[in-house]
Amino acid sequence: MGIVIETFIWEPSSSVFIFIFFSSFLLLSLFPFYLSKHAPTTKSSSLSDHPFSSSSPRFQLYFLLLYSLASVLDGLWLVYGEFELVYYGISKEDTVTFMLIGFGAALFVGSLLGLVSDLIGRKKTCLVFFILHLIVGIWKMVAPSPSFWVANLCLSLATSIFSFSFETWAVVEHDKPGHRQDILNETFWLMTFFESASLIGSQVIGNWMVGGNLEKGIGSPSIAATLLAILGIACMSRHYDGTTKIMTFKDYRMSFSVYILGDRRIWLLACAQACLHFSIAVFWILWAPTLADGREAFLGLIYPCLLGARMLGSTVFPWLINASLRTEDCLTCAFVVQALLLSIIAYDYEEIGVLVTQFSLYHACIGLILPLLARLRTMYVPNELRGGMISLSLAPANAAILFILMQRGYYRTIENSTMIAFAAVGLFMAAGCMYVLKRCGKQPYQNWHKL
Repeated sequence: MGIVIETFIWEPSSSVFIFIFFSSFLLLSLFPFYLSKHAPTTKSSSLSDHPFSSSSPRFQLYFLLLYSLASVLDGLWLVYGEFELVYYGISKEDTVTFMLIGFGAALFVGSLLGLVSDLIGRKKTCLVFFILHLIVGIWKMVAPSPSFWVANLCLSLATSIFSFSFETWAVVEHDKPGHRQDILNETFWLMTFFESASLIGSQVIGNWMVGGNLEKGIGSPSIAATLLAILGIACMSRHYDGTTKIMTFKDYRMSFSVYILGDRRIWLLACAQACLHFSIAVFWILWAPTLADGREAFLGLIYPCLLGARMLGSTVFPWLINASLRTEDCLTCAFVVQALLLSIIAYDYEEIGVLVTQFSLYHACIGLILPLLARLRTMYVPNELRGGMISLSLAPANAAILFILMQRGYYRTIENSTMIAFAAVGLFMAAGCMYVLKRCGKQPYQNWHKL
């Protein structure tokens, strides 16, 4: 008599997606009523004091559309890249090698791109982002068996540019005459919201382009990425010349030494950014192996659930900044919650449903932390030095990722749980940095960020 073993593949309930959607919608729809009752009405915020204020919403819409397009490009390769490696039969050892190449490029080249961006202009750097994606798309279409290290190198540099260039461009544009500074905070959380939504959209595009026929559909995402990159280049070339006063290298070096390297508050802020970047990278490397540890789960449905949680977390941001709460206090609490979640994940074997809940809470915290950190950078970092500060702050995180990847992928000296524990320790350090930053002195809520 044969024994039939039924396999169970875990997938999130549809009620989870409904809850995330309606919670985000509720927070967004109720916020104007909250703001009308609690926000102080001052003369400086009236439209009469901003005779050219229509420039701000117009640029904000244009910027968010371009940022969403860039997010779709970034997410398309993120989703499609893993599938492509499996399709071409790339071994785990070679996959680790490609990851090392990518993080090595981000460390040794990407760390300097922020400095270059400050010197040549932020819009030009954003244009380079789309050009790199165009090169990768054409390369994959032309080469019958594409060289993955070339594509991985270009995509890693594009991801490094994405981490700072669009934010610095938005901040510089909002600082021009005729643009309203009061919608800059709104732009920050909308960037996180639209990025998460675009990453979900990139998954949908990738699945639709590949379809059921792998032989015919394997190259379709490359065509889509190429067309999107061309669209991004065309849009950036037509509107908003973005001409700004560029500093000389000598002046930039002196200013960077004084305002960035010479300010311990910037060091604390940079440390927190690096710790967050490290934990996010570790999470995306290990989230699938952690869930599928001897179990089966529908990762294609869990992925949008996590990004939906990030969208939900970003909608909390406008509520917090209009309350009587310090930005550092909010960040401290969020970092501690993240660290506790990763600590539990590292040392406690749990059911998939519990893990997905913890993953979702972790990403909800990310959705809140990202715009809060952007707001702190506006308070402490001069606009002219912002790109260099962000890119250099990510260098220690990339170096740490390289180290643990070598130890785990090649030497097998550490386990996955140890890597997650390192990420948790880093988040506790980030919380400590925010606590010390608050105690450094009075927070400069007035904008002194122009040199």
